[in-house]
Amino acid sequence: MTEKKKILVVDDSALMRSVLCDIINSDGRFQVVDRAINGVEAFDLLTRKQYDAVVLDVNMPKMTGIELLKELQKRKIPARIMMASTDTMEGAKVTMDCLELGAIDFIHKPSKAMEARDNTFKEEFIKTLEAVSMSKLPTFEKAFSMDDIKTTRKMIDIVKKHDKNIVSNQVVAIACSTGGPKALQQVIPRLPKDLKAPVLIVQHMPAGFTKSLADRLNTLSELTVKEAEEGDVLTPGTVYLAKGGMHMKVITKNSVSQIHFSDEPAREGVKPCANYMYESLVDSPFEQVLCVVMTGMGADGTKGIVNLETKKKVHVIVQEESTCAVYGMPKSVANAGLADQIVGLEQLSQEIIMNVGVR
Repeated sequence: MTEKKKILVVDDSALMRSVLCDIINSDGRFQVVDRAINGVEAFDLLTRKQYDAVVLDVNMPKMTGIELLKELQKRKIPARIMMASTDTMEGAKVTMDCLELGAIDFIHKPSKAMEARDNTFKEEFIKTLEAVSMSKLPTFEKAFSMDDIKTTRKMIDIVKKHDKNIVSNQVVAIACSTGGPKALQQVIPRLPKDLKAPVLIVQHMPAGFTKSLADRLNTLSELTVKEAEEGDVLTPGTVYLAKGGMHMKVITKNSVSQIHFSDEPAREGVKPCANYMYESLVDSPFEQVLCVVMTGMGADGTKGIVNLETKKKVHVIVQEESTCAVYGMPKSVANAGLADQIVGLEQLSQEIIMNVGVR
């Protein structure tokens, strides 16, 4: 019999702790082995024990969830952390801060503990916990720096010398999930503002959080990053992040490619779904689609790329296993024999530049 994964639950509400522990223990794969009522207690436990996952609240007395993450980072104590917060005031920004500080994924829990017994919440909670518990322990790698910009500049000079071999009319389509927000901060800021292609991103996130991620990426990047809006015309050097809770597609009107959102049911258990994005590019005017599949659980992206390849010239890059938080989506694409390149996280941006060129 497979040993149950050990979970630490950190929440200052006794009732919410009880409800979350009941949900976790109701799944035969997991077992709550410790509970803490604030960050101080959790920090003490994490210095002495290892857990397969930690469910962490944000707002707590003595030491908040964010303060705990900062302390773990300072002491270089790795932990697979899933944020679970009822915070609605600036909640999305706080979530982005937590992910940047090392949290792997998050879920928005109801403000009332009894509402957390809803089956929809339970299913989403367990799905997120599964992804976090399967993820690689976070590392404390350096943040994006000026050295990275210098590397990008060198790459641009190289590309300009060999520009004649690059397909002129391309689009970059990126798919990612668990671990994606932090990984994107290692890729998008390294792309130049004069990139010769628009960039589409489907990052699995609920409604209300993708604008904060887009804003965060935009402040770090030379190119423009925005949460995509209905009717946006795809422009080279601009990044369009799919809205949470909607499927993003590309439609073409009078030879002009535009963003279109649809409200079909979740596919692959997610919404937005990268499969829809890839399949929508079948009838686009782009000569080639550069598909980039990054860290994430599940298989979203694989079927979409298979269908896209029936009518389009496609080049597929997947993130290498050791640099993924969760090697699910890239593994599915690689196992299907679709990958043209398999590269580490820090090389993804330069490969995008090499494949699409600069203006």
